[in-house]
Amino acid sequence: MSQSYNRGLIEDFGRWKEFSAGMWAWIFHKFTGWMLIGYLFTHIAVLSSAIAAADGQTMMLAGEQVDAYTGTLQGLESLFIVRVLEVGLLAVAVFHILNGIRLLMVDLGVGLTAQDKSFYASLVLTGVITVASVPTFMAGVGL
Repeated sequence: MSQSYNRGLIEDFGRWKEFSAGMWAWIFHKFTGWMLIGYLFTHIAVLSSAIAAADGQTMMLAGEQVDAYTGTLQGLESLFIVRVLEVGLLAVAVFHILNGIRLLMVDLGVGLTAQDKSFYASLVLTGVITVASVPTFMAGVGL
């Protein structure tokens, strides 16, 4: 027979202070996974402009006639917010990859005693890679 547990009417969200590194790793991994799924839908929407370009549709961009796909990409790349979102996408992807590798190693029994350290290392490495990429992503965009 199953046993029920009364958690009360309202979840105690003040418990986040008690979370361990493993719990934060789980939360960040789920969050970044959902962000990457959301990005895929956006990516598919942008790629659908290639279908219009294949049909011969064109658009005006900065006084120049370009095909729909090129115009969509160049129009998006000229926006500052899109560049910022690209940096965020890189950070999400890098953390998800590094944490996935960490989880794979844990599943294989490698580094079981250093899970907290490897989580923090993946956070630091994500931050370093993201900060290092900012000049590349922001090149050529006006503020």
